[in-house]
Amino acid sequence: MKNNIFVYGASGHAKVVIDIIERQGLYDIAFLVDDNPCLKDTDFYGYHVIGGKQELLAERNRVTGGIVAIGSSRVRSSMAARLTEHGFNLLTAVHPSAQLGRGVTIGNGTVIMAGVVINSDSRIGRNVIINTRAGIDHDCTIGDDVHIAPGSVLCGSVTIGDGTFVCAGSTIIPNLSIGSHVTIGAGSTVIRDVPNGVTIMGNPAKRRC
Repeated sequence: MKNNIFVYGASGHAKVVIDIIERQGLYDIAFLVDDNPCLKDTDFYGYHVIGGKQELLAERNRVTGGIVAIGSSRVRSSMAARLTEHGFNLLTAVHPSAQLGRGVTIGNGTVIMAGVVINSDSRIGRNVIINTRAGIDHDCTIGDDVHIAPGSVLCGSVTIGDGTFVCAGSTIIPNLSIGSHVTIGAGSTVIRDVPNGVTIMGNPAKRRC
């Protein structure tokens, strides 16, 4: 018998996460959770939205764990921390079409989307999104709460700090270190190390003033 789990979120990103869970076939989704009061007791993508955090706490005996399906790294990180404090087990979801190399490790709460390739000995942190058809080459290290957007490419031995957002179609050349809470604009090519907390964009990527 499959374990029952919850999905926290009822938006476009949640649709993708729900699809991955269904395709994996490892869990049954018991219900959805969302803090938007307008969504309480509605149906979303074929599942009942029970309400927000208080309703989840009241129904915790029905589930063994869950996945936070929120695209914003800041909000996802905060919600994951609160759920962990309340004793909930955060699970991983990996689309069956994703290819994971030898020695790849993936932290709790992380979602790997369709068509992703993660090559050997890369380490993926907690509550990370590796989005559709992103490529992570060998020996990369990705911190917690990172979002690697669709079609982005990390070449070998790249390090990404916590909370960083690599926007769609970006490329990071080998052996670079990208700091925490960095935003890399869509379609950028990163050819130098990037310090914490900055926004860069362009080809080659430069710091935004």
